Amino acid sequence: MLKFDEKKQRDSINGALNLRHEINKIADQLHAEGYKNICWLGIGGTYASCMQVVTHMKEKTALETFVENAAEYCTTGNHRIGKGTIVVISSVTGSTSEVIDGVRKAQANGAVVIGFVDVITTELAQMVDYEIAYPMNEQLKFFMLADRFMYLAGEFPRYDALYKEMEAHLADALIETEKEADAFGLAFAEKHKDDRMHYFVGAGNQWGATYSYAMCYWEEQHWIPTKSIHAAEFFHGMFEIIERDTPVTVFVTEDSQRVLGERVAQFLPRICGNYTIIDTAEYALDGFSKEFRGDISHLVIRVITNRIDMHLENINCHPMEIRRYYRKLEY
Repeated sequence: MLKFDEKKQRDSINGALNLRHEINKIADQLHAEGYKNICWLGIGGTYASCMQVVTHMKEKTALETFVENAAEYCTTGNHRIGKGTIVVISSVTGSTSEVIDGVRKAQANGAVVIGFVDVITTELAQMVDYEIAYPMNEQLKFFMLADRFMYLAGEFPRYDALYKEMEAHLADALIETEKEADAFGLAFAEKHKDDRMHYFVGAGNQWGATYSYAMCYWEEQHWIPTKSIHAAEFFHGMFEIIERDTPVTVFVTEDSQRVLGERVAQFLPRICGNYTIIDTAEYALDGFSKEFRGDISHLVIRVITNRIDMHLENINCHPMEIRRYYRKLEY
């Protein structure tokens, strides 16, 4: 398979899962000390991951939790962020200016910051109150922290059972899914490599990733124009511009908002002949009970879209690392 290292993938997933003890230690301490709310602060792709975890939490907990765009927070502020607030951030490079400024502002207002900063020597890693350094797996790290806070609040009784399955089966399930999705990824890339516009639709714990996949992957890395739309909003404007040949992809997951994606998927054949449905229910995910498949749906979709990306990059002879403007110009 193109750009696929099974051992590296397995080690990466299991290594992230092994962070759970470190994550739990921080969450347990902050829970014991008491807090008033949890803010997930990000920009771009990290903002998308924040949206995913807030969707995951709002279904299961009465804890006050919300997502904040770092650039908006730096300009407008948010009076909910202050003493008693736990701010959670993530950064690969540790050099994203909006996040650095946002952390500085939140701490000045009395918040405590947990940072998943991959490079421990960076300014941002040194600024946060609690630092966990481990590459990639951003969504998995966020969800592990969220799940622990909900468990400690007495609102996630299936926590132990979920992580028993994840630690035993997650790496294998995702690896086998990626293998199974490879032929699909190639066919999809060949079909859509020259799209002038592509529409991505998602919901639930996949919505943030739908937003990110359109913007941070197809636009930023493949240079293909896109639009992302929440499945709940699809019938309130966007569907009027769908025609027979309009490229539309719908992500259907297995969490509580599955019905929203299914509604779009069932409607599209009436108006469009160029749609694709990516449904996590079509993949085996051996070892996972039906109860927990929805909790990992967003991770399943990610390995499927990774196959698309690897083939699209290869077919278009356009390395995904190349940027024209991002971190190339002052802005």
